[in-house]
Amino acid sequence: MKTLLKAITAVVVIGLAFWAYHENYRTQEALSKTEQLQSDIGVARSRLAMLRAEWAYLNRPDRLRELADINFDRLGLLPLSPEQFGRIDQVAYPAAPAAPVLDFENAIDVSAEEADP
Repeated sequence: MKTLLKAITAVVVIGLAFWAYHENYRTQEALSKTEQLQSDIGVARSRLAMLRAEWAYLNRPDRLRELADINFDRLGLLPLSPEQFGRIDQVAYPAAPAAPVLDFENAIDVSAEEADP
């Protein structure tokens, strides 16, 4: 009986060691993936910062004004003037959709019909 108990204990210990070994490698793999993702996030953030800076540089008003002047014949862009803006009372808003009409007098009580077999 003691031999059987020792054999079962040895098998359980070996099984737990095998499980711990695999969990260790799974944990190391998860940590490696996490570090890689953190690195990818850092690269993406630095690229996003560079793109934002480039966007701000390309959208400078003086640069856009020069481009509009250079391409005036082709684009026909004109500077904004106060006459181009309207007043709020000139805006035509669409009519609000009609609310659905609920008819409670002719409604059917479904729970009462389901109760009768």
